[in-house]
Amino acid sequence: MKEDFLHYLWKFKKFDLLDLKTAQGESITIIKTGDYLELSGPDFFNAQIKIGNQKWAGNVEIHLKSSDWYLHNHEKDPAYKNVILHVVWENDTPIFRENNTEIPVLVLKDYVSKDVVKNYRELLSPKTWISCEKQIKDIDDFVFKSWQERLFFERLERKSKFIYDLLEETNQDWEAVLFCLLAKNFGLNTNGTSFLQISKAIPFSIIRKESFEIENLEALLFGTAGLLDSEKEDVYYKDLKFRYFYLLHKYQLEKTFIEPVQFFKLRPDNFPTIRLSQLGGLYHKHQNLFSKIIELKSLKNVYELLNVSVSPYWKDHYQFDKESPKKAKIVSKSFLDLIVINTIIPIQFAYSNIMGESIAEDLIDFMNEVSSEKNAIIDKFDSFGIKSKNAFESQTLLELKNEYCNNKACLKCGLGLELLKSN
Repeated sequence: MKEDFLHYLWKFKKFDLLDLKTAQGESITIIKTGDYLELSGPDFFNAQIKIGNQKWAGNVEIHLKSSDWYLHNHEKDPAYKNVILHVVWENDTPIFRENNTEIPVLVLKDYVSKDVVKNYRELLSPKTWISCEKQIKDIDDFVFKSWQERLFFERLERKSKFIYDLLEETNQDWEAVLFCLLAKNFGLNTNGTSFLQISKAIPFSIIRKESFEIENLEALLFGTAGLLDSEKEDVYYKDLKFRYFYLLHKYQLEKTFIEPVQFFKLRPDNFPTIRLSQLGGLYHKHQNLFSKIIELKSLKNVYELLNVSVSPYWKDHYQFDKESPKKAKIVSKSFLDLIVINTIIPIQFAYSNIMGESIAEDLIDFMNEVSSEKNAIIDKFDSFGIKSKNAFESQTLLELKNEYCNNKACLKCGLGLELLKSN
């Protein structure tokens, strides 16, 4: 038994409300359970309760045992002076106010049905992966879909915090923020951190000015990444290196340390050289990219706008000095799907929030077009009968697992609360 279960019982009145009595024998009528703010101080604020013939307005404190009041030193905290009812599972000691009057106690275990407790224990009993793995497929479809919408926007809210931080760093320059996001996601999991550092190390005003020459963009990106630090006989390598040091001098930039980019275990098309060239190609092809990204509403438009390839040198190279069979190396649709999920949707959401616009339905429709991600979490849900048909559903399942299931937050989860309902 955990205290948050008692919070759930009290908040949703999941106990017999007829003939309630305090441990001292007085009748109780609950007018308002109070506001559950999850802040310091009492658990529920501004409750209204009738005890005997007296109506009280104040706060409610909840504990597993009444003696927890002293264990938590509430008798020394003035925030607890206005507690009008002490709700407990077990009443093992009386609690007194400063004026020596006893605080009324409601012992919940006397009024909670065995089915509610049974459902709770089944939900929280040890499982191999998630608490509700045996019951999740039986949850009502309407409840599941409603909770998925909530999860989707909670995930976007979390992602937006990173975007708002970038806005502060870039003096509210949305184009610069987009560049940082795109760079991070062009680097994927392996090189995302390094690519983000590269994007922050080059002022976006310089990217704007140099975008008309792809060689200059590549010189900035490759040089900042530390890929031009050695000596090679390759003619293109020497040209980029010359351009890089010229641009450092031109803009009085200082070379900064960047986490080394990784090639190990990557498919060649995901090599940092290829992804940096594609990123440079994108900004060579498009000026004012943010205004175009923010208007995207369909996957077809994404594929048309972001259909970029590498520069001529990289069509027959994966690394400097090593020629390979010629290949266009256009960004794939599966890669662009990831860009939609991790860049386009989050930045559209954050921008609409700041502009005070509501585009919730548009974002859901957009994500319904994108293919579901494939990873171990999505596969595991599939084994429990929860199939992910598109990116909207896969993103919500990732949020469910990482933010609720992993934290055993069943009593804050819409699915967990549904399963706790009495049969």
